[in-house]
Amino acid sequence: MTETPSKILLVDDEPGLRESVQAYLEDSDFQVRVASNAKEGWELLQQEIPNVLISDIMMPQVDGYQFLKQVREDVRFQALPVVFLTARGMTSDRIQGYQAGADAYLPKPFDPEELVAIVTSLIDRRAAQAPDASATPDIATMARQIEEIKALLTQRGSMIKQNNSGIKIDFTPREQDVLNLVAEGLMNKEIASRLGTTVRNVEKYVSRLFGKTGTNSRTELVRYALENGLVTT
Repeated sequence: MTETPSKILLVDDEPGLRESVQAYLEDSDFQVRVASNAKEGWELLQQEIPNVLISDIMMPQVDGYQFLKQVREDVRFQALPVVFLTARGMTSDRIQGYQAGADAYLPKPFDPEELVAIVTSLIDRRAAQAPDASATPDIATMARQIEEIKALLTQRGSMIKQNNSGIKIDFTPREQDVLNLVAEGLMNKEIASRLGTTVRNVEKYVSRLFGKTGTNSRTELVRYALENGLVTT
């Protein structure tokens, strides 16, 4: 049985580069959809989620950094591998790209074989980390957990009085901040805005909190934190 080709979304405002990269990727057995700007790229993302997003940075109206910020703020695309293609090659530009949530950064001009190697590696790594579609965040599940957390908050006083066992967990200051905001019933996007960070970073902190508390959901995390007096707000 023939494997379904991996899907690539390429966003670049240079027609010549866009066409040549598309042709090379298709010759390498990828399915490629193209957009000439961030607005078109966003519209294509709504139609189908690719395996990898490749985007230029220097684009009119909405640049690559702004586009990636929009992408990462949507729960559907938080784990989507992103490669930046750009004429910029300064270290500060690369750092900004990685801070924005890019997984790889390839300055122009580049060897198309290197791009294919990067794309293949990102796809393989994501498949190893999340081999099935169930790993995609479920917005409905998160919304239900938020409601459950709000219900827990009404019982907060009695829970602490009855169940405080004096457990001490070594949270970093940022982990404690995230825990406090999760316990307020805030979504990841709201927490990111409050703390001045990215949604992706918030997800990382929440995952660490799960690990440190031995919990598997936001509701379990908040219940555990309230019962053991771990919330400081």
